[in-house]
Amino acid sequence: MSRDPIGLAMATMSRIASSPLVEKMGLRETIEKLTYQSTKNGFKAMGAASRQFKSVTQLLKPERLEAPAQPKRQFDLSLTEEQNMMRDSVRGFATDVLRPAAPKSNDDCALSQDLLTQANDLGLTYFAVPENLGGAATERSPVTSMLIAEDLAYGDMGLAVSILSTIGVANALTQWGSASQQSKYLPAFLEENTLQAAIAVNEKRPLFDPNHLTTTATENSSGYLLNGDKTMVPLVETAELFLIAAMLNGKPRLFIVESGSEGLSIEKKPNMGVRAAAMGDIQLSQVAVSKDALLGSDDFCYTSFINLARLAWCAVAVGTAQAVLDYVIPYCNERIAFGEPISHRQSVAFMIANIGIELNAMRLMVSRAVALAEHGKPFAREAYLARVLCAEKSMEIGTNGVQLLGGHGFTKEHPVELWYRDLRAIAVMDGGLHL
Repeated sequence: MSRDPIGLAMATMSRIASSPLVEKMGLRETIEKLTYQSTKNGFKAMGAASRQFKSVTQLLKPERLEAPAQPKRQFDLSLTEEQNMMRDSVRGFATDVLRPAAPKSNDDCALSQDLLTQANDLGLTYFAVPENLGGAATERSPVTSMLIAEDLAYGDMGLAVSILSTIGVANALTQWGSASQQSKYLPAFLEENTLQAAIAVNEKRPLFDPNHLTTTATENSSGYLLNGDKTMVPLVETAELFLIAAMLNGKPRLFIVESGSEGLSIEKKPNMGVRAAAMGDIQLSQVAVSKDALLGSDDFCYTSFINLARLAWCAVAVGTAQAVLDYVIPYCNERIAFGEPISHRQSVAFMIANIGIELNAMRLMVSRAVALAEHGKPFAREAYLARVLCAEKSMEIGTNGVQLLGGHGFTKEHPVELWYRDLRAIAVMDGGLHL
């Protein structure tokens, strides 16, 4: 992310907030709130300014974002100043806005218009769209996308998936879309009434493998005919654009399909968890799309696409697992049984310690895979290992979080039961998100 006036201003305010004088005068909380609000307003103002440059409506060649400059070390966990500021803003939004709204969103199985507006105010979609198309993206950074996914999920996984679904489609179009596809669709992600979009990969069958799809694409003189069914598609009722995975000549590919296409029907089907993502099914019956609906050309890599989607789910798992850990520690320290906090019991202390160990292992594995992807290095092995670890440990952390609260863990009075249901989705989801 390039340094701009907003970035410089926020860096200055961050340095002020860290000053010992601020601590002595008791102004830290005020400065931090001002920094958070300014970041939100800054992103919003930058978005409004960017919209004035949407006059580029037809590209001669597709826009591609380059990876950041190579670090001195192959694997560097340190974040840039801009990434830290972004994290502060997103984490504040997740804690102050998403988490309080999570219970109602879970019951309604939807992202409300008010929450969508507030999420758009953060301007996150601007960092998925290149500058030449009115966005603010100057480099391709899956690491930054991973951090955003983790911090949003710290507030609520279902709402995070709702927000990230649209950003994932924009990321895919930026990375692989043709010039005409980018010109047609990417500017719509920057409008005040932001285009909502979703990725559809999962299908209704046991032992689903995203590399062997039953959804098919048949080529004809005018384009392609799509047939098949998809399930667990985010924003299924509100998305105006879908990226649908289908087999073409024996190979899996992605197709851009508008929601109003003839032969496409949808049905909302709430799941056990991630309910706020408003998931459902898509049925495709002889859906006709043009030649230009095929995403990517020779540079398209379906394997990388699936691995980046899985890493996105791993990132939201890390954020939700962190929320579990941060919730059970004070609960167990404050919950008194037999005259002492239950955290004094060795079995309880060991369970909390194991959550911390497993969470750090998950974060490290995901960070490693995403860092390799960012710098264009092979990352399939690391992505697979991260997926296996996160799928297993997410369910374990969710289960242990409920166990640590005892009977309270089974009630809706505490959010751990919701996080438990959400974390079980990590093992079964393919697509839906994209870093």
